[in-house]
Amino acid sequence: MPEVGEEQHLPTSRPEPRSWSGPGPLMIIGGAEDKLRSPSILSDFVAACGGADARLVVIPTASSMGEEIVEVYDALFRRLGAREVTACRPESREQAHDPHLVALIDEATGVFMTGGNQLKLSAVICGTPVGNAVIRAHERGAVVAGTSAGASIQSSHMVAFGTGGTTPKQRMTQMAAGLGLLDTAVIDQHFDQRNRYGRLVMIVSQSPQLLGIGIDENTCATVTVEDGHEVLRVSGRGAVTVLDPASLVTNSHEAKRSSPLLASGIVLHVLPAGTAYDLTERALLPDVVRVSADDAAELAEARADLRQMARDIAAGDAGPSVLRRRLARARASRRSDAAPTAEQPHHHQAREQARDQAPDEARDQNGETR
Repeated sequence: MPEVGEEQHLPTSRPEPRSWSGPGPLMIIGGAEDKLRSPSILSDFVAACGGADARLVVIPTASSMGEEIVEVYDALFRRLGAREVTACRPESREQAHDPHLVALIDEATGVFMTGGNQLKLSAVICGTPVGNAVIRAHERGAVVAGTSAGASIQSSHMVAFGTGGTTPKQRMTQMAAGLGLLDTAVIDQHFDQRNRYGRLVMIVSQSPQLLGIGIDENTCATVTVEDGHEVLRVSGRGAVTVLDPASLVTNSHEAKRSSPLLASGIVLHVLPAGTAYDLTERALLPDVVRVSADDAAELAEARADLRQMARDIAAGDAGPSVLRRRLARARASRRSDAAPTAEQPHHHQAREQARDQAPDEARDQNGETR
């Protein structure tokens, strides 16, 4: 690992740094993210942190592994283009008061918290200068990411430990305080792979003011603030499960120890990659179809030509052959202002064929133009 302040210059072909006004993105990863074959989630993290200008801090406090866990992420992030990767590893609350560690986080464009024991991570950094520095980093626009334990700690209420299973049961999990970067939800990870549906239902049954968010392995829920709303977008190979208990009916306040819980009225959302959910409104966002500028110009030109053709036909002042010549002259005039790209001739040919057919389809059985 380099010394603080040491710079390593890499090629500048990586994406430009992203500018965030207000809180930075939260990248909440369900664990076991792909690190070798297709590390798309980690690549997105580095790009969001500034690409070749990224200054990353890795917090491996939750991990039971030694320096090797730091070496793995150091090599990964550098291979993906990050300029600087530094470890910040307090092992006690006393060490989490170290001004040197706080300074590392204050200068970072991205913070990454590894997996491991989330209760240890919470016990060491929450409410300390290091934990407060992570919160400040998020507030000033840096990217805060975490996998497994590093995902759970981002919410205000964190799963400390518990058992798996489909049926929610009283006391099947224990809670602890998290960093509170996402204060409207509780997060669980390895969700599908470790069958954690029941314990997340138990949590929202006891705290229906919170959304329950369960994230599969090799899957990322990225939360950004858009027009004052917290929006969650999904990437990766699995899905993100959202439980909305706003209309919950439950007996969690009176159920006996280890007995199954009544949990009715919870709204279930299963979100695969590419979907988005408004955490503020608690609503699925519609899929937005994005059209390139070139395609949009093509469509606008085609609509304008067809509208003109319809007006000419309605006026009855020209036959189909005349209309075709008019359109050809208009197209030639427009094209003289800008040379077409390599792909445009095919699009123009298809549009011309559609226009040539339109007047013929507008004639009635007597051959007269309508």
